[in-house]
Amino acid sequence: MNTLYVRTSGTAIASLIFGVLAWVALPLLGAILAVILGHIARGEIRRAPPGSVDGDGMAVAGLVLGYVHLALAALVIALIAMVGMFAIAAWFGHFLA
Repeated sequence: MNTLYVRTSGTAIASLIFGVLAWVALPLLGAILAVILGHIARGEIRRAPPGSVDGDGMAVAGLVLGYVHLALAALVIALIAMVGMFAIAAWFGHFLA
């Protein structure tokens, strides 16, 4: 009798952990690692024989957490840059007037 043992992908677990840590303790580093490890885990799961490696949901969750965090970080950085540009323009406009 052949018994198929299903294992959970360690990179999928790491992706989920770093995705959560991106929101709690490691802002940008955790998000970048979550995205990288999530893609690696999904590739590992797809290349494995069907049903032998589990954890696709954890990999996707890590990817979503990482990408959402990176998108919000980019939005905040763009907003800060715009406010800074307006402040500089107002400052120089004050001196030129």
